[in-house]
Amino acid sequence: MFEPFLNWLIDASWAIVIPFLLLLNFIILLSCIVVGNKIVQWFYKRRIASLITSRPSEIYLALLSVFLNTAVTILGYYLWKNDVIVLSTSFGFFDWIDILFLLLIMDFAMYVFHRLAHLKIVYPLIHRTHHRYEDPRPITLFALNPLENLGFGLLWIIVLTIYPASWIGISGYLFLNVVFGLIGHLGVEPFPNSWVKHPILKWISTSTYHAQHHQQEHYNYGFYTIIWDRLFGTLSPRYPSDFGKTEEGFHKHIGK
Repeated sequence: MFEPFLNWLIDASWAIVIPFLLLLNFIILLSCIVVGNKIVQWFYKRRIASLITSRPSEIYLALLSVFLNTAVTILGYYLWKNDVIVLSTSFGFFDWIDILFLLLIMDFAMYVFHRLAHLKIVYPLIHRTHHRYEDPRPITLFALNPLENLGFGLLWIIVLTIYPASWIGISGYLFLNVVFGLIGHLGVEPFPNSWVKHPILKWISTSTYHAQHHQQEHYNYGFYTIIWDRLFGTLSPRYPSDFGKTEEGFHKHIGK
């Protein structure tokens, strides 16, 4: 399935690869903004944040993130082309399960990175920028300090140099990474109130979950799941009770 594309990619010149990867990352940004704003319209009555107009600084950081994400992608491409990153092209059952493995590995790694980013000595240097935007909206997904952006990207590269992933696993993970990131920054809650009561779904992160982190910085450090927050005692005690509240109800209790 992947081999024709991979053969083209490995033989392509840098003059083709770099614009291709830049365009790909720019399309991801635009897709998140367009799709995200459409979801916001659909679930506007379930908003959990003030849906204000994007600030110029957000737009600047979002565009900068496109170039930084492209730089990380180029690094990954170079390491793959030189056999530092080795990826399987098979198409079996365990290659699909690889998506789940990568999600769990990166979820834990990013949880640790996120908690470290909140240390007093580190926070002003890399993470305060993202928290200037207390009310999540689709574009705030990309409003990151350049150092933090590169930090997350390099974390992904390190995992790929250690873990023998498959192309299916990587493709599936990267798609879900964007999906989860967008969900966390919608500013509306698209999931039903029963979500946090379901025996399986309650472990998956939501818009409310990440919006609480923007309001209560010492809770909810996870990305794709709430497993690590529950395990390490950093889940907001108000997460289940505040889930599904509208903006007024959500902010009424957020500081308690």
